[in-house]
Amino acid sequence: MKTASAGSSRNRKGGDPPARGTERGRRKPEFTSRRGLLIAAFMAPAAIFVAVFTYYPMIAGSQMAFRNWNLTDLSDTSWVGLKNFRDVFADPAWGTVLTNTAVWVFGSVVPQLVIGFALALWLRRKFRFRGLYQALVFFPWAISGFLIGILFRWLFNSEFGVVNDLLQKAGLIDEPVAWLADPKTAMFAVVVANVWYGVTFFTIMILAALQSVPEELYEAAALDGAGKVRTLFQITIPYIRVTLALTVLLRVIWIFNFPDLIFGMTGGGPNNETHIVTTWMIKITQQGDYGRASALGLIVVATLLVFAVFFLLATREKREVKP
Repeated sequence: MKTASAGSSRNRKGGDPPARGTERGRRKPEFTSRRGLLIAAFMAPAAIFVAVFTYYPMIAGSQMAFRNWNLTDLSDTSWVGLKNFRDVFADPAWGTVLTNTAVWVFGSVVPQLVIGFALALWLRRKFRFRGLYQALVFFPWAISGFLIGILFRWLFNSEFGVVNDLLQKAGLIDEPVAWLADPKTAMFAVVVANVWYGVTFFTIMILAALQSVPEELYEAAALDGAGKVRTLFQITIPYIRVTLALTVLLRVIWIFNFPDLIFGMTGGGPNNETHIVTTWMIKITQQGDYGRASALGLIVVATLLVFAVFFLLATREKREVKP
């Protein structure tokens, strides 16, 4: 009893050091607040930069969509409400631009996904010079889209283009085709160029996801007698479906806002047959009608926002149904 009381008295007098867990618990709130301030201090320059050069111009430019903002006459910038939006929808070229945009987006994304998936499955296998093949596949992604457009403009040239030359030698055509000058083939040509350019992105993303699939799953499937097709649809695709969904979403948004290649190949011609929404918006801006161009920009933002929300909801429901 005396020993216990003596020990307790020493603890009350502060003879023994406090427990480390108690000391750490007392210092944790102060340490957390200092760490939070340090993180905020490091992030502040980037946040200020993005706010000043991205969000402020976007908000300031949005109000142009509701004003009579034309560079030919800046003396009258009065509020016109939804007039610019009505002018966009009433333009005779609006239907053609919408159709071209749908063809441009879905005609590019689907082949990119299929070809990119096939290349990723091939590059996942171990073979000689695999690193060299990966570098060759990934190289186009490092080139400017506008430069790719100029390159394909020469390839599809009706007089001395490589495409016509190869098709004639193969006996598929009798005379050169004016790919970029004919309204019936111009959109096809720019979509082909975009498919070639965008396959790399799908290959990179899908290959990274495939490398995370455990080999034990494939070994178990082989023991169960599952073939390659069954393994693909029951193991590989379900395991990487989140990456596939996000990659498709990113590519749709990217291609929707990708006028570089079209400007490099056709400039939107002939007769607006290759204009998509973003290239048409740039054309309106070049004409000085900033009000109508801003209205079209808001339409693009709203369309992509709605698409992203519905796409994410749809993929989430699928994940819930097939866990």
